[in-house]
Amino acid sequence: MNIAIGTSKNRPLYEDALRVRRLVFIEEQHVPEEEEIDQFEDDAFHLVLYDGDIPVGAGRLRFIDEGVGKIERICVLPSYRGRGAGRMVMEAIEQLAKSKGAKKVKLNAQTHAEPFYQQLGYTTVSDVFLDAGIPHVAMVKPLE
Repeated sequence: MNIAIGTSKNRPLYEDALRVRRLVFIEEQHVPEEEEIDQFEDDAFHLVLYDGDIPVGAGRLRFIDEGVGKIERICVLPSYRGRGAGRMVMEAIEQLAKSKGAKKVKLNAQTHAEPFYQQLGYTTVSDVFLDAGIPHVAMVKPLE
């Protein structure tokens, strides 16, 4: 599996990211498309995990403050879950954040994924809240 990174101007990569996000968030989790595809698309770096030429995972990174990266839209197709794909996406997106000067990263995790992020070194910093009708927690991780 390999990772590609680009912006929304890189149309083939961006369309692949949206394809995975639509399958996971819109079709599987019933997130409304207008909430999933938002006003921050053009301000973000988009990452796609490929198995050969098939997009199987995605995520995006944007910068919200000096030295703070916000990781969003992390998703992996169901048949690739539990096989290290999510870890690959996260390691690549953290490396990207670090290369762009981020000292820490934040994300809002669906509560069922909180243990996954904790294993990657994230700390929960909020109570449970709803986003698109799904329970989430805010998490942070310093980048060294």
